[in-house]
Amino acid sequence: MSGRSPPGLVKLVQSELRARADPDRVEPMQRYMKTTMPFYGVQATPRKDVLRAVKAAYRPTDIEQYGAVVDTLWALPHREEKYLALDYATAYKKFVIDRANLPRFERMVREGGWWDFVDLIAARLIGRMWAAHRAALNPVIDAYVADEDMWIRRTSLLAHLGHKQDTDEERLYATILQLAPEKEFFIRKAIGWVLREYSKTRPERVRAFVDKNASSLSGLSLREARKYL
Repeated sequence: MSGRSPPGLVKLVQSELRARADPDRVEPMQRYMKTTMPFYGVQATPRKDVLRAVKAAYRPTDIEQYGAVVDTLWALPHREEKYLALDYATAYKKFVIDRANLPRFERMVREGGWWDFVDLIAARLIGRMWAAHRAALNPVIDAYVADEDMWIRRTSLLAHLGHKQDTDEERLYATILQLAPEKEFFIRKAIGWVLREYSKTRPERVRAFVDKNASSLSGLSLREARKYL
């Protein structure tokens, strides 16, 4: 965790979210996310206005300030507050790719423990950092594949998203084959998702991999992978 909470941050965020809260949306949002975590009932579009207010008041000049805002928002109880932590975190690329943030992002994956948090952290935080520091982070991504936390294993797959022609194809395919025997829905879905996205860049290579390893992949993974093939 970073140092003290930036003065006034919590008050600003909570007052802005309360001003946009829709109590009638709380129960449907909880049901959709399958969680008892409290919501304000603020959807993505009005939440962007809150993010703009936070960025205007707390633009980070160094990684300590950046981390303090992210950690403070992440520690708040409502889901929209945690979404703001992630939205703020992704907004500053020079801090996203700073390897000092890796323990923070990994902790957020473990604490978040659900797809709406983990997928963004994996693809837009850890994945972007990895793309900027391949050699240094390769052992980290490799270790994620065998982690006991399923969400960290999912991260080892989704961290490849968005790399396009710079995708580490050998490592991607090795990760997929190592995780393919798992019966966990979120692993099988992630395998198909990352193959589907890579197929937009290298369709013939993905087709060849899928055809060769079809017997090792689940039906869910195959359906997702072949969507654009």
